[in-house]
Amino acid sequence: MHLRGFLSALAVLPFSIASVTSPGDTAVIPGWHLQSALHAPKNLTDLSLPTAQDVSSWYRVGSRATVMAGLIQNDVYNDTYLFYSNNLAYVDHAIFNTPWLYREELSLRTPPKGQHMFLVTHGITSKADIYFNGKQIASNEAQQGAYGGHRYDITPFVQTGKNVLLIQAHPTNYLRDFAQGFVDWNPYPPDNGTGVWRDVELKQTGPVSMSAPRILTDFTGLPTESVTATIKVDIENHENHIASGAVQGTVRDKDGSSQPVAFSKQFKLEPHSSATVSIDVLLSNPKIWWPAAWGEQPLYTVQAKTIVGQNETSDVAPQTQFGIRHVTSKLNSHNDTQFSINGHPFHVRGGGYSPDMFLRFDLDYLQNIFRYMLDMGLNTIRLEGKQEHPELYELADRMGMMVMAGWECCDKWEGWDYNDEAEGVKWTEKDYPVAEAIMLHEGAMMQAHPSMLTFLIGSDFWPNDRATELYVNALNRMDWPNPIIASASKRGYPELLGPSGMKMDGPYDWVPPNYWYHDKLGAAYGFGSELGPGVGTPELGSLKEFMSPKELDDLWMKPDEPQWHMSRNNSPFAHRSLYNKGLFKRYGQPTSLEEYLRKSHIMDYEGTRAEFESYAIRQNASRPATGVIYWMLNGAWPSLHWQLFDHYLRPAGSYFGTKVGTREEHVAYDYEAHTVHIINHSLDKVGQRTINIDLIDLDGESIAHQTITANTTPTASKEVATVPEITSIEDVAFLRLTLEDTEKGTTLSRNVYWLSPDTETFDWDKSNFYTTPVTKYTDLTALDDLDDAEVSTTIKTTVSERGSTLAEITLENESDVPAFFIHLMVADGEERELAPVYWSDNYVTLFPEEKITLTVEFVGEEWVATLVGANVEEQEIGRS
Repeated sequence: MHLRGFLSALAVLPFSIASVTSPGDTAVIPGWHLQSALHAPKNLTDLSLPTAQDVSSWYRVGSRATVMAGLIQNDVYNDTYLFYSNNLAYVDHAIFNTPWLYREELSLRTPPKGQHMFLVTHGITSKADIYFNGKQIASNEAQQGAYGGHRYDITPFVQTGKNVLLIQAHPTNYLRDFAQGFVDWNPYPPDNGTGVWRDVELKQTGPVSMSAPRILTDFTGLPTESVTATIKVDIENHENHIASGAVQGTVRDKDGSSQPVAFSKQFKLEPHSSATVSIDVLLSNPKIWWPAAWGEQPLYTVQAKTIVGQNETSDVAPQTQFGIRHVTSKLNSHNDTQFSINGHPFHVRGGGYSPDMFLRFDLDYLQNIFRYMLDMGLNTIRLEGKQEHPELYELADRMGMMVMAGWECCDKWEGWDYNDEAEGVKWTEKDYPVAEAIMLHEGAMMQAHPSMLTFLIGSDFWPNDRATELYVNALNRMDWPNPIIASASKRGYPELLGPSGMKMDGPYDWVPPNYWYHDKLGAAYGFGSELGPGVGTPELGSLKEFMSPKELDDLWMKPDEPQWHMSRNNSPFAHRSLYNKGLFKRYGQPTSLEEYLRKSHIMDYEGTRAEFESYAIRQNASRPATGVIYWMLNGAWPSLHWQLFDHYLRPAGSYFGTKVGTREEHVAYDYEAHTVHIINHSLDKVGQRTINIDLIDLDGESIAHQTITANTTPTASKEVATVPEITSIEDVAFLRLTLEDTEKGTTLSRNVYWLSPDTETFDWDKSNFYTTPVTKYTDLTALDDLDDAEVSTTIKTTVSERGSTLAEITLENESDVPAFFIHLMVADGEERELAPVYWSDNYVTLFPEEKITLTVEFVGEEWVATLVGANVEEQEIGRS
């Protein structure tokens, strides 16, 4: 698993927190004793008293731990075992039908007169009672929702010495509670995510407390010599007398290349009143923040504190970073949403993110995910109700990854009277205050981050008018600077926000590549908020880690059999029937597991490539394709579908199809029109390009060749050629497209397709939400008859400054036939593929006598590199 860093940190956690002693101090509760309410004293008031309580038999968990995560930390369960086959189904759910208790003893000091101590929550799933030193400070009516952040004044109850904090987390029901669920993505965790999954903090202040800063700028995307940053903080007087003082601080760029800019503003607060202090700060020669592919990510840091009396610190705000950039959205003439960043049209290319099934958070693992996304050419991550922790947004800021946040579909979140597609309990009067607190908290957490692209206050359905107004007002109260969108679909909209401009008409299961080049449903036009061909088959080494031999046999021998590692068992996605039908019809019946997987990766590769290429080709069409979110980016656990890389961070066909399809400068083929297009996603790449088009048959004989030149334009695509010879192919042929910088002579993109003379036909009228039926399949079975090809290799390795191995591998096809779908892999001494691994390209097809060079970066002391292709025998090409 990927939680080694977390577990090692947990091992050194103390059993009680260091004292919070001065105004401005904040400390996270570092860990908890965890126990089921069935096995603990019933009197919670007594249990929360700082008298001797023997909890040595309770489980010890970290600061963030759902019940299941805590039990795994304590070896009650093993996630490797739980994730294997259907073992998760045999967990006794009865133990999670009762509350669980989180208890911690804290060493504190009674705050002096004029000082205050607060308990701060950031989300407990899904509702909780909170006790401190024998006093109940919050009931589960107040502390509700996975994102319910609250501040409780515990000043009267703090004593010098030992103190006790006790949280009773109630069982979560996705249909009833505002929880973080998985809908039909995968089987549910046995505890439904119940527990203290986010930090709980202690905060000490003087008479006046302050919020984290919120930052707005007047930057509109145009070049400028200065930018005004408006810094806002909320302050509150907790005393019975007037409080006077000042908010002071500095703004500095993170790299320290310019002088900090100081700011200060006086305030006067009536007793027990609050106010917002707004301060304008002029920043000269501003450094502009860009998404990763477009530029650098300079950040500014705001440090602020509140001063009262004779220059006494009353509170210190958390250090807050921001970037100078401008995000807008608009509805075009087709009612499709288009985003712009810093005045340039931003073509969204992203994936839907899933957290770990047990809501465990590993920053290193997330950083690898983001690095994979950038390596694939993606620029946006969508969080459908999976808002995670502040570290995610900080990482996105540093790496230049845009974030689409928002609430999830179905379940309680979309319990609207007009939603007849989900079973979530309908909203009642008591739900609106909960939703407001949740929105205020998340809005405050995300507000300053330059990586934020938008917030979707609905997913499949739009909120009702009251909830919409509540959400929008809460975001405005938090000075939200980015677009607010009603939902991810076009089913309807609230009057306050208008149409969403996003479509979610499917598909979610397999469709052939030419699907995307039509003009219906999920095809490449408008903004596709969640859609894809349902692919993401892992390689065999990963499959063996979570599937039994019988399940592996069933993959190809029983193609309609439900698979545990798909979706929930009551979902249309619980099996691979549609996928397997397409695979067998197009590529032929496999005769072994290895052949099934090879053909799966071929189909996965062409599936993701076609989706991303089609949306890129049409980015400036008469009805533009303005953005696409692949469903999904990753899985909550080891999965057979809906992922661009597997749970173990091993990339396969879907990864490299995406990587080809999203290249910054690219040349691609339209399956329906038989046309060739050059694609430019950059802001500044211009000039003449040379496009080479080669079509050969299975024997390597040339059918057609063209060399043409065309000028490229930033953030635009255009047709440059047609290939009419494709309709006269005898069985299957290979089309190779290369894009070169004419002046420099460098290859910018290389792309190979395997094509038959016909494409699939569809019964569009019988489409459902997840697919469109195919009535005639393309026949690619002739690929099985390819003659064997001989590929020679050379490998050169170096060690990077980071200690990783960098390898340069040259492949040469010495045959007169194509070498089809060559897969390269670097494995450890036990034949497990190393991960993460970064290939310049993979699953490549070489024309006769063609030579190419690939690069790879990986970490591992012992390794062996191998190569195998559809018509190329496996061979070792290097080892440590």
